[in-house]
Amino acid sequence: MNGSPDIKIQRGSFTKHPDFNKKILVVDDESAILQTLRFNLERSGYAVVTAGDGRSAIAMAQREQPDLIVLDIMLPILDGIEACKEIRKFSSVPIIMLTAKDQEIDKVLALELGADDYVTKPFALHEFLARVKARLRRQSTISANGDEAISLGEIVLDPSRQHLKVRGKDVSLAPKEFALLRVLMENNGRVVTRQSLLDKVWGYDFDGEHQTVSVHIRWLREKIEEDSRNPRHIVTVRSRGYMFKE
Repeated sequence: MNGSPDIKIQRGSFTKHPDFNKKILVVDDESAILQTLRFNLERSGYAVVTAGDGRSAIAMAQREQPDLIVLDIMLPILDGIEACKEIRKFSSVPIIMLTAKDQEIDKVLALELGADDYVTKPFALHEFLARVKARLRRQSTISANGDEAISLGEIVLDPSRQHLKVRGKDVSLAPKEFALLRVLMENNGRVVTRQSLLDKVWGYDFDGEHQTVSVHIRWLREKIEEDSRNPRHIVTVRSRGYMFKE
């Protein structure tokens, strides 16, 4: 492979990962990048399917049920952010966004809409493959932790169905909001720091800011609190983090 100006090729051997049977959907409209990523992912032992635009990405995600999606932001027909938003309506599959250096606002928006991570072009292949491996490993850990419903007072969270009921009513949450509430409820009565929430919900290698947590906490309060300005369940512990109270 000749590679692409957006990818720094690292020569050397590739090690097959234990999750070699995982399927990855790669979406990019630049043929050189698409083929380079496909070649190296397959060489690392993954099954790979590809798409070149946002609409096709959504269709492929529904049909192929991949274990992870690599999604470029700049796509024809439907951009990566809108595609991510649509995919999140039916799937919680990990999504890694590919972004350009000058797309800072798009990065934040993509993460808020449900992307799990992003890689900035140009990037080194070893970094990209490491992030793929980390996301798949983290997803396997989440699945192994069990999906028993958590019932605390008037709030019932059911991870197996991605379902939330508050005061007897169904409440719709974005994937990151759901994961954030789950961590808080699993630690009922204990303070969870902002950094811990970033690590558990966005991943230890997330390069974002604590403000990301604050924004999602505000959105959660608006959905589950009777008065979001005077929260009863998700309370701020000054200089430490947040605590869920039954």
